[in-house]
Amino acid sequence: MAPATFATGLKEDDFNENGTKRRSEPGIARDTLHHGVRETRPNFQELKSIERHRREILLRAELPFWRILLFWSGTCLKEISTDLLVWLTIAVYVSIRIVANTLDYVPESVSLLEKTNIGVLGGFLSFFLVLFVNQTNARFLDMYGFSKACSGRIQDIAGLARAQLPPKIGDKLVRHFNAAQVAGYVGLNSIGQGSPYSKAHFFDVYNKKHRMLSDGEMKMLAHHDMDNSGLCMKELCTWCEMDITEARKAGHIDRYQEEYMHDRILEFRAAMDGMYDYTDQPPHFFYIHFLVLLSALYLPMFAIDTAYAAGWGDETYWGVDIINGVIVFLQCIFVVGLRSLGNKMIDPYGDDLEDLSVILYVESTFEICGTIMKSTQPPKANETELSDSFKEMMES
Repeated sequence: MAPATFATGLKEDDFNENGTKRRSEPGIARDTLHHGVRETRPNFQELKSIERHRREILLRAELPFWRILLFWSGTCLKEISTDLLVWLTIAVYVSIRIVANTLDYVPESVSLLEKTNIGVLGGFLSFFLVLFVNQTNARFLDMYGFSKACSGRIQDIAGLARAQLPPKIGDKLVRHFNAAQVAGYVGLNSIGQGSPYSKAHFFDVYNKKHRMLSDGEMKMLAHHDMDNSGLCMKELCTWCEMDITEARKAGHIDRYQEEYMHDRILEFRAAMDGMYDYTDQPPHFFYIHFLVLLSALYLPMFAIDTAYAAGWGDETYWGVDIINGVIVFLQCIFVVGLRSLGNKMIDPYGDDLEDLSVILYVESTFEICGTIMKSTQPPKANETELSDSFKEMMES
């Protein structure tokens, strides 16, 4: 397929083999200085390009099978083509088959290998690989749920603020709450594998566009290192709670309404904490090393077993060699593909094309909150006057 080109001029070749955006080496012009610190993470336009490509890949799931097979990015083929173990396994098989076709006798080692049972190891490895993928997929879906829960709680507060609070107070509350969400994603950089969402190229962009925080409010948060801490998100959540308490003291809401809104904010904070907890505790390295070790031992052994069983001397056939070679390659796809799939889902807040669409969640929340805060109730109908639709219903 032709490389996909985006609005920023990025092409499919601009992504690494694992689907991440290629980053420049330190000192290249695209690195920027922010408050004296060199920022090498993607800028906002690059993040948007990754997001656009990411959303395009999600839409491929419903395409016909023949079109799915034609794609390269976002597939297991990119991982397999750069995995050294795959090429080593194929090289072992090809080397043995070349020797088998050049000899005119059957070596004694062939009869000895007939007594081995490599299938037992393959069965155990398959079980652990599938278990690994199931575990990481559950993590991925949980973290997706946390992201959507954060957006949902902000929308809850926006609806309550629009209906129960004066416009000025409600707008302030919703601004602070949206800022907490964006700051939360930036703070993920402090744990796990880091985050591509930086203060300079993510929070500041949305703050400039949606005016979430004033200059004075930004100065009050300046003591927090947003790029390396989740404390800014925590303080913004506390600001939201203080906004609600002030509204209750001013008589705009009662204690029941205040408590209900506090619950929505605490649920948001709990969902954001869930993202941090999962990111901070990936699957055990012991388990991943165990899978890698089994894979590294199993695939070459499978190639040897298959190559020796394909015939020697006068019993060699090129057709059989090719078919068995395809079987070895398919086994590599299964083992390396499942392992790579599990690794991809461990951290869904990176810049892989398979990661979660954080920009979509943030921007859709802004859009929905804007619609809610600008909504107006239709004028009340005269209690003694029947509506046209009601009259039509009565007449029919």
